[in-house]
Amino acid sequence: METAQKIIENISENKIHQHYISISNLNVSFGSQHILKNISLNFQKNKVNCIVGPSGGGKSTLLRSINRINNDDYNLIINGSILFNNEEILIKNKDLTKLRKEIGMVFQSPCVFPKSIKENVLFGIENHSKLSQAEKDSIVEENLKAASLWDEVSTRLNESAKSLSIGQQQRLCIARTLAVKPKILLMDEPTSSLDPISTEAIEVLMNRLKAEYTIILVTHNISQAKRIADELYFICEGELIESGSKDVLFSNPKKEQTRTYLFNGTCNC
Repeated sequence: METAQKIIENISENKIHQHYISISNLNVSFGSQHILKNISLNFQKNKVNCIVGPSGGGKSTLLRSINRINNDDYNLIINGSILFNNEEILIKNKDLTKLRKEIGMVFQSPCVFPKSIKENVLFGIENHSKLSQAEKDSIVEENLKAASLWDEVSTRLNESAKSLSIGQQQRLCIARTLAVKPKILLMDEPTSSLDPISTEAIEVLMNRLKAEYTIILVTHNISQAKRIADELYFICEGELIESGSKDVLFSNPKKEQTRTYLFNGTCNC
C-alpha cells in the first residue's frame, strides 16, 4: 500500500500538472502546404505564454490546433501529440464541445452577437435557460467584473453589445469565454485592432487573469510580449526556434535568429 507521504506526493504532482499543455512532434499541413514542423514545447500553468514570430510562420495555426478549431478544414493533415491534463487532444473520438469549453479562445477581432450585453455573456453556457434569473444575474456580474467591464456597463446590460466600443466588445468576448469556466485561455492577437488605452486594459486584464487561468497568447507586437509575457516561444517558418523565460530571451537568447527578431524585428530563419 502507498504510504501517506507517497499519496501526498502524488496529489502534489497532479496539482502541478493540472491544466497543463504539452506538445510533441506536432506537424500540421493544409494540403501540400506544411505549416508546422515537428513542434515540441510545454506551456506553463498560470503564466502568460507568448508566441511571437513573423506573419505566416504558423503561430495562429498552433493556437487553433490546441482546441482543434481547424478541424472543419478538409485539407487539414495533423499528426503528433497535444496533451492537456495528460490526455491526448488529437484522438479521433475526442469530445470537441467539451474540449472547447475547457480551452476557450478569444480572436483577433471581437465577435459579439446581435444580442444584449447580458445575453452575450450568457450565450456560451449550455442550458443556461434552466438557470434562475438570480443565477443568470450573478453569472453576468461575476464575469463582467472578471473582464474589468462591469463598472462601464452595469447600467446598460439590456443594450445591444454592438453599442459598445471595440475595446469594450473585446472585453465582453473575454467575459463570455470566462462564463463557461475554461481552464486555458487562447488569445490570438486580441489587441491588434485596439487603441493604446484599450490595449493597456486588455494587458492589465491578462496579467490579472493568469492567477486563475493559463494564458496562451499570439502577438506580432514585440513590445507587448516584452511587457506581459512570462514565457516566450519564437516560431519562424513553422519551426520552434527558441523558447524560455521572457527575461532570458530578451537579454541573452541562445540563437542568433531569436536575437535578430526580438531586437531588430527581422527574421533570418
